[in-house]
Amino acid sequence: MYEGKRIYLWGDSIGKGVVFSPERKRYCLSGERCEKTLREQGIWLENHARMGATAPEGLKAFEEEGAEPGGYAVIQYGGNDCDLDWQAVSDRPGEFHDGRTPLEAFLRTLRAFAGRAREKGLTPVMVLPPPLYPERYFKWVCRGRNERAVLAYLGDVGHIGRWHALYVETIREAAKETGSALLDAYTPFLRAWNFPELMCEDGIHPSAGGQRLIAQTALAALGRT
Repeated sequence: MYEGKRIYLWGDSIGKGVVFSPERKRYCLSGERCEKTLREQGIWLENHARMGATAPEGLKAFEEEGAEPGGYAVIQYGGNDCDLDWQAVSDRPGEFHDGRTPLEAFLRTLRAFAGRAREKGLTPVMVLPPPLYPERYFKWVCRGRNERAVLAYLGDVGHIGRWHALYVETIREAAKETGSALLDAYTPFLRAWNFPELMCEDGIHPSAGGQRLIAQTALAALGRT
């Protein structure tokens, strides 16, 4: 239940509200981003999310950026942490390629993030990010690369979604271990019959409709529906 406390968000482009515009052929901020919707509902939110950010980068930013005690520290990462060096995958499909933040390091970082938030007098809230759209994301990362080689490494296109799901489960584990609150923005997308409409062309960023769903999920968690 929202009690008027300040909400500080550290996250990546999903938290920032970035979408890929097919008309402009570039990334831009969505007019229906979650941040904007929450503020229109009178919820105080300070957004420190940055496009391309990983959890270790977010923790470093958290240490450097101020936040008043008594509020919530919302921690929203995973999409960039699980990302692979796709050019390396294309060039050397016979080798193992780890995520930008390996799973064990990702878990350690989330634990540390929750601990530092509490030390600063903030209540940590971890976010389960929306799922990938594997088919779209596969086409996206294969642009200008050897698609057969990338597929040979993955085994099947669905592997992308399962790899991402490992990071989602790691967030869930970290929240449980640290006693952090959990905002599930993953399951509502799985349940949506119009899932393709909720995702951008790149297969990883929620569309404007996806941002609306995230906002609805956040408002429900805050008791503001």
